[in-house]
Amino acid sequence: MAFEIIMPKLGVDMQEGEIIEWKKQEGDVVNEGDILLEIMSDKTNMELEAEDSGVLLKITRQAGETVPVTEVIGYIGAEGEVVADNVASAPAAEPTTKVEEVATVEAPVVATQAPVVHEGGKVRATPKARKVARELGIDLTQVPGTGAKGRVHADDVENFKGAQPKATPLARKIAADLGIDLASVSGTGFGGKITKEDILAISAPAQVKEAAAAPVVEAKPEKVLPEGVEVIPMSAMRKAISKGMTHSYLTAPTFTLNYDVDMTNLMALRKQILDPIMNKTGMKVTFTDLIGLAVVRTLMKEEHRYINASLIDDAQNIELHKFVNLGIAVGLDDGLIVPVVHGADKMSLSEFVVASKDVIKKAQAGKLKAAEMSGSTFSITNLGMFGTKSFNPIINQPNSAILGVSATIQTPVVVDGEVVVRPIMGLCLTIDHRIVDGMNGAKFMVDLKHLIENPMELLI
Repeated sequence: MAFEIIMPKLGVDMQEGEIIEWKKQEGDVVNEGDILLEIMSDKTNMELEAEDSGVLLKITRQAGETVPVTEVIGYIGAEGEVVADNVASAPAAEPTTKVEEVATVEAPVVATQAPVVHEGGKVRATPKARKVARELGIDLTQVPGTGAKGRVHADDVENFKGAQPKATPLARKIAADLGIDLASVSGTGFGGKITKEDILAISAPAQVKEAAAAPVVEAKPEKVLPEGVEVIPMSAMRKAISKGMTHSYLTAPTFTLNYDVDMTNLMALRKQILDPIMNKTGMKVTFTDLIGLAVVRTLMKEEHRYINASLIDDAQNIELHKFVNLGIAVGLDDGLIVPVVHGADKMSLSEFVVASKDVIKKAQAGKLKAAEMSGSTFSITNLGMFGTKSFNPIINQPNSAILGVSATIQTPVVVDGEVVVRPIMGLCLTIDHRIVDGMNGAKFMVDLKHLIENPMELLI
C-alpha cells in the first residue's frame, strides 16, 4: 500500500512550493522522520520529513519544479511495490466535458469514514492538518480523511469543525476559479462532502453552451523573441518579494524622514568593546548590532509605541507591542529575506550579537525556519556598505515603519563654531502614515539619534 508524499501547505498564504533538492532517491529505504527533500515556500527553505517508513518508490516531481500545495510529489511503500506512471497528481482539467458525458461520470471515490491509524496510534495526516487540529482542539482520530489511504488534510479538519460546507480541496479550488458558491452545491461524497464531480456537473453544461456560442478565434502565432533576449520564470522567492512589496507599496501611504547622525562616539565604543565581546561570544560586534540595539531601546519607550505597532483587522485596529521582535533585512544573490530576532528588548548587547548573527547566518544558508522569519514588530535594512547616501525603504508589512541605514561618510560639519570633519551616517525612517504622523516619527528619530551619538547609555 503506497503512501503519498505531498507538497505541504506551510502557511496561510502558501499556494505552491519549489522543490530545491531530493535528499532521498527512488529505491532508497526511508524511515519515518528521515529528511526526504528540501523545498522553498515563499522565502523559507524547509526540510520535509517522511511521515511513513518504507521505500521511496517513485518521485513524480523533480528538483527545480514549482508544485501547487497538496499535490503528490512522490510515493513511499513496500519494497517491490509498483506505482503506475499515471497515478501522479495533475492540475484539474478544464471542465469542457460534453453534456451527455456528464451524466455518465463514474461515482466519486468515497472518503474513508475514519482516518487510517497506524501502529502506535498515529493518524495519517498532513503537517498543516495537525497544526489546524491543535489550534481548534480537534481529535484527529475522529476526523474523516479524504486523501489517499485516508490521509487527513487541513480542509478535512476545518470541515469537521463545521465552519464551511464540506468539500474536497480540489472541489474548493475549482469552485473558486469558476465563481461557484459551495453553499449552493449538493455533495455526493461521504457525509455530503462536495467533490470535483459535483462542481463539474453543474458547471459543465453552462461551459459547453458558452463554448458553443463563442466565436472561433484564430490562434496567435508564438511570440518570437529578439536575439539576445532570454525569458526565465520567477523563483518562489522573487514571487514572494513581488507580492509583498507590491502590497506594501500600494496599501500604505508612506513618507520618509532623513537624519544625519554623528558616528564618532559609536565608532569609539565599538573599538573599546570589540575584544571583550569577541572573547565572550566568539563573534565580532558590528555597527548593525549597535544600531539595532539602539533601535530596540528607543522603541521600548512608551511615547514611541506607535512606531512599534501593526495595523490589523483590515486596518480597523492597531496592535501595540510591549516587546520588540526586530527584523533585519538580509540580501541574498537571488532576493531579499528578513530574519527576526525575537525578544530583542530583553537582550544584553552580547546576547543580541549572538542572536542576530545566528538568524543572519541561517538566512544566508537558506536554513531559516518559518517562525524565524515571521512576527517582526519593526525592521531595519542596511545599504551603507554599498556607499548608499539615502534611500526610501519599503515597509515590511504589517510593521508600521522601517529604518534604512546609509553609508558613513567623512563630512565637514560645524562643531562649537568651528568646521571639523566627522563620520556622518544617514538614517532613513519610512513610516505608515495611517498609524504614525510626522511629528511622532520625528520625535522617535531625535531619540534614536541621541542614543547613537551617546552610546554609553546602551550599556547602562
